[in-house]
Amino acid sequence: MIFGGLGLRSMMLASICAFGMVVAAGSAQANERRQEMASLPDAEIHKTADYVFVEKGKRRLTVWRDGGLLATFPVRLGRTPTGAKSREGDGRTPEGVYSIDYRKSDSSFYRAFHISYPSPMDSVIAQKQGVSPGGAIMIHGLPNDADKDAAKRIHKYVDWTEGCIAMTNSEIDELWQMVPPGTPIEIIP
Repeated sequence: MIFGGLGLRSMMLASICAFGMVVAAGSAQANERRQEMASLPDAEIHKTADYVFVEKGKRRLTVWRDGGLLATFPVRLGRTPTGAKSREGDGRTPEGVYSIDYRKSDSSFYRAFHISYPSPMDSVIAQKQGVSPGGAIMIHGLPNDADKDAAKRIHKYVDWTEGCIAMTNSEIDELWQMVPPGTPIEIIP
């Protein structure tokens, strides 16, 4: 038995189901993105990301298109930056492959991209541990209700979120122009 009583066979079945759900969702999102891309001018298409990569240890987010680097941004993470998110309230940023499933311009923070955490596997593991996996993981700017200068100073040196990935407001504005909903995001240690 592994994962607190979750048998190997059950784990494999859950993995196969999760993979199938990701493929199906990705296919639908890819069709939507192709339709969006067809209506964009050529100059904008070349700035549209098809992949976002976050390296937690380097506090770095990179944006890619067709294997070429479009942009690099410094980021801040959850207040407990080491380790993968395993439950609500742990202060950790998730690790794994997800997608940007929607964008919020009316967030408590300056703009936000919602990350599709928890994955089906994250949920299964948390359930077996008897905890909630959490959710509402975003890439966002600084808090809307904070003193902007103080927030920028703190942001420069401290991992301060509850598990989200934080950027400055000007960096979020740049990212907003490049990353549409449906873009895959990979987060590694």
